[in-house]
Amino acid sequence: MDKVSYNDLFTKVNTYIHNPFELERIKRAYLLAEEKHRGQFRKSGGPYICHPLHVAIILAELHVGPDTIIAGLLHDCIEDTNTTHEEIEAQFGKDVADMVDGVTKLTKMKFSSLEQKQAENHQKMLLAMGKDIRVIVVKLADRLHNLRTMDSQSPEKRERICRETLEIYAPLAHRLGMFKIKAELEDRSLRYTNPEKYKEISADINENKSARLGNIEHIIEQIKEILTEENIKDFSIKGRVKNIFSIYKKMTNQHKDFEEIYDVLAIRIIVDTIDNCYRVLGLIHAYYTPVPKRFKDYIAVPKPNLYQSLHTTVISSSGLTFEVQIRTEEMDKVAELGIAAHWAYKENLAYSKEKEQFEIAQKLKWYADLLQFNEEDADDSDAKTFVDSVRKDILTTSVYVYTPTGDVIDLPKGATPLDLAYKIHTQLGNTIVGAIVNKHIVSLNYELQNGDIVSIRTNKNSAGPTTNWLKIAKTSHARHKIKAFLNKQNRDVLLAAGKKLVEEEFQANKVFSYELKEDFAKENFGKNNITSLDDLYVDIGKGIISEKTVVAKYIGTKKIDSEEIMRKSIEKTNKMISTNSETGVVVEGLNNPQIKLAVCCCPIPGDKIVGYVTKGSGIVVHHENCKNLESLDKNRLLNLRWATDIKRKYPVSLRITAMQNVQLLGEIMNVLSSLNVQTSSLNVKNNLNLETIIKIKILVANTVELDKVIANLNKITAISDIHRENI
Repeated sequence: MDKVSYNDLFTKVNTYIHNPFELERIKRAYLLAEEKHRGQFRKSGGPYICHPLHVAIILAELHVGPDTIIAGLLHDCIEDTNTTHEEIEAQFGKDVADMVDGVTKLTKMKFSSLEQKQAENHQKMLLAMGKDIRVIVVKLADRLHNLRTMDSQSPEKRERICRETLEIYAPLAHRLGMFKIKAELEDRSLRYTNPEKYKEISADINENKSARLGNIEHIIEQIKEILTEENIKDFSIKGRVKNIFSIYKKMTNQHKDFEEIYDVLAIRIIVDTIDNCYRVLGLIHAYYTPVPKRFKDYIAVPKPNLYQSLHTTVISSSGLTFEVQIRTEEMDKVAELGIAAHWAYKENLAYSKEKEQFEIAQKLKWYADLLQFNEEDADDSDAKTFVDSVRKDILTTSVYVYTPTGDVIDLPKGATPLDLAYKIHTQLGNTIVGAIVNKHIVSLNYELQNGDIVSIRTNKNSAGPTTNWLKIAKTSHARHKIKAFLNKQNRDVLLAAGKKLVEEEFQANKVFSYELKEDFAKENFGKNNITSLDDLYVDIGKGIISEKTVVAKYIGTKKIDSEEIMRKSIEKTNKMISTNSETGVVVEGLNNPQIKLAVCCCPIPGDKIVGYVTKGSGIVVHHENCKNLESLDKNRLLNLRWATDIKRKYPVSLRITAMQNVQLLGEIMNVLSSLNVQTSSLNVKNNLNLETIIKIKILVANTVELDKVIANLNKITAISDIHRENI
């Protein structure tokens, strides 16, 4: 296996790269690798240079560009020799040096455990992918050759490497659509992770192998006759037995024996046009019996890894069950090589890494998700959490749902509307109040199914995530975002509590004018790890630092002006204006004016208000944002204010929009009852958008009480919007 020379690589490369300059660069890279690895040997006993040569040959089979082949030749130089990043960059450019750096293992770093070492290594690889996706292509070629020479490793190392391959590298190859490499990675890994099952399935496949191959050849001849008779031209047909790991996975997931697996045999029909793909499908179904629920159209709806094909499972007249895949030649190339087929090297074309990365992100939705992970989550998570998130949320997706606009979103099995909302956008997740799936209202913990059409309902005034959401969310990404929201929310509550305690302590010390600054917090409480004024307030809110200590330190550093204290006290007293007015509204200069509250906008204490002088009806009080003010004479408006010791309650009209729910009214009344809020009128209607519109009038003391009511109503999942009427 290790016996290989530069001529073997040159033979592969020369089939598609003919530019003398690029061929010379590749040769120089080989000579540098050979020089740097001279005297080093693989555990198999062969010279080390054979490994990078094999990696480069695997890459050449994918028709990658010269830079990627050079990176394959040099990928172990920084790790295993005295070669530096700067040396590679000077000779072959920054792109190559960065790629090599992206696949270099972190042997020089110190880790607390082997698990931590693996996590750090995987995290660096995934982050490097975000900068240049060619990194993973080189890494996959490196891993593939290592698996081909795995016999020389110890049993423990073999199993660890193979499990790592099945968890990280094979899923990545799948997401990149690189079927041939994925299949070999899986089969070789299964051989060491579950040798008994590998041997058992291998024996089952080999048993009656000649009969199976004979059956395939017979069916191929039948199909050729059918297509020829129906005037289908320019087609080719291949037959194969599926790879061992895919059979093992189906047996495990479906709890079936080998004999119960339908599609061990697969026949691939390659035609010239998409139209002919569907024509051939019709002919296959006409001549063979289709197995129900086994047809999949990946041409109309491609897989996220760009795979396109028609799949159907049929039964021949002799009772043989087999799968048929129908695709064009271009689709077949993408199915075999994956994303590599899209960037296959073409000479004399200008290359831009940035443009290529953008185009790939546009084509591969999951790659765009990885870029988002790199941007949002990499700095907020430890390496293991980050890698687990990518593996669970991106590499193992198996459920495909649609947005109302027809976009396909892929998610892990068991994902909920909550996971979908956070995958689309963090703010969408934070404001979700419900979902409509296939025109039916569902709960947030509904398990999404393949083909679901999902509409997320939001409310910008929503109270946001609760700890219960952590039980509903299945993806690491959604859980991470929910925790971040809750942590910030908790900090905000502690911050406000700390400020209030400090304010009350200052008032208790007769200090009404003070100003705490950042420097005061750092200088006096730096030893408590306080780096900002907000940190100080949070620790006061937690009870870690006493507000009495803070105020005492402040008073000790300030000369308190007794006249200033007196002035503040007088100002505070002057603000306490009482009134016997039934409305609670004060009109400067008038002792007992005729005042009426407008019924259109229902102003309440805390609102900014204006008065409109009517002819014969006195002064009508409006909310300053009342829509009816636009049609009134501006010359008749006057400024008003509320008194400060009002005891009465005021009516206010709310308009509530919610998803139809039989328990909705009961939930609303429970909330109002728990807050001791009275209801004076209620009107309920349903519209054609599956929404319930509720107009309700309640009695509250002021805007503070109203805000509390709205905040608690917004916790009802079905409610998507609440606002006051006519404002």
